[in-house]
Amino acid sequence: MQTGLPENLLATAQGRRANEILRSCVHCGMCNAVCPTYQLLGDELDGPRGRIYLIKGLLEAPEADAGSVRTVQTHLDRCLTCRGCEVACPSGVQYGELLEIGREAMEERTRRAPWDAAARKWLGWIVPKPEVFARWASLGQWFRWLLPGMLKKALPRRQRGRARPAPLPAGKFRSSRRALILRGCVQRVATPAANAAAERLLNANGIEVRRVEDEGCCGGLNLHLGQTGAALEYMRRNIDAMRPLLDGVDVIVSTASGCGVTVKDYGRLLAEDPEYAADAARIAGMTRDLAEVAAPFTELASRDDGAFGKVAWHPPCTLRHGQRVSGIVEKLLARAGFELVDVRDAHLCCGSAGTYSLLQPRLSSRLKDNKLANLMAEEPDVIVTANVGCQTHLAAGARVPVLHWAELLAR
Repeated sequence: MQTGLPENLLATAQGRRANEILRSCVHCGMCNAVCPTYQLLGDELDGPRGRIYLIKGLLEAPEADAGSVRTVQTHLDRCLTCRGCEVACPSGVQYGELLEIGREAMEERTRRAPWDAAARKWLGWIVPKPEVFARWASLGQWFRWLLPGMLKKALPRRQRGRARPAPLPAGKFRSSRRALILRGCVQRVATPAANAAAERLLNANGIEVRRVEDEGCCGGLNLHLGQTGAALEYMRRNIDAMRPLLDGVDVIVSTASGCGVTVKDYGRLLAEDPEYAADAARIAGMTRDLAEVAAPFTELASRDDGAFGKVAWHPPCTLRHGQRVSGIVEKLLARAGFELVDVRDAHLCCGSAGTYSLLQPRLSSRLKDNKLANLMAEEPDVIVTANVGCQTHLAAGARVPVLHWAELLAR
């Protein structure tokens, strides 16, 4: 792709990177075949190829009129950041990275409608803070009946009684490795049973778990909202919290794939920060999704209690496309004796995508309905996934329990 970015932009590291990514695109359109929003809307501008052209135009024309920028805003906002296009692209276009650059530029150059701007600012401030988010979630339970339909469905029902790992049998625990576990911000509030299950699973297989007591948001939510400055600040705080613990652990374990895909990218995102670049790269290199750490585990539950037999597995986009981790959870569940059902179009996004379900409710609902129809086609007893956003989003419409996969194996 030919480009004509201004010289002052090309003088920056971000501008040079945008130019490099744009030039790697060969216009083939294979990305559109796997894009959820393109499949729903059939609009070239709502597929990756069209959005790449929009970002190119935005960066090439710093003086573009507000109407043109709002058009870019509309179509970039509709992107789920599922990154399925990256997996399908024969040229290796790093679309997700380009989208970050485009969204940041867009936010700097246009004003949003007052309600939209307020909603994004509120989400970017509330959700990444577990203590604040927990208070709002509790308050929402009391006034659930007053909330709009989409917000009511998105409000997590706090799990009770399953937040702590059950004690292991005497003499069972044999520590040979140490892991620093990331509990996430939303997951600590909405689905704490997932973290408890992950800790028990690690302990049962000889891995001592250590927590980051001052852990905050990974920065992913703000990054996807185009709030790059806030995102980088959350990342720096997390690095500060993890620094004293790094020498005492073998691996950093993410229990939510949406967090893991961001933490694994710390090295790139903070590469230009002289104070944090080295530790950011170290943390990124040490981070693994729980599935990657659990792949060799032999101490797995069996389904002797008969609670769940047929399982439908929903691989989150952040695991399958972002982290390029696939096939592991299916093998673990099969090894433990669960029957995995076939799921059509398993590669397509469920529509959660962080705050997408709140900011793009119509598209999100259509994607969720399609995903649930495919997940339920073989009448499973349970749906399992690996990310808190997918879990709570699907649970709002599912007729069977929706759990983190570790909850089955840690029973």
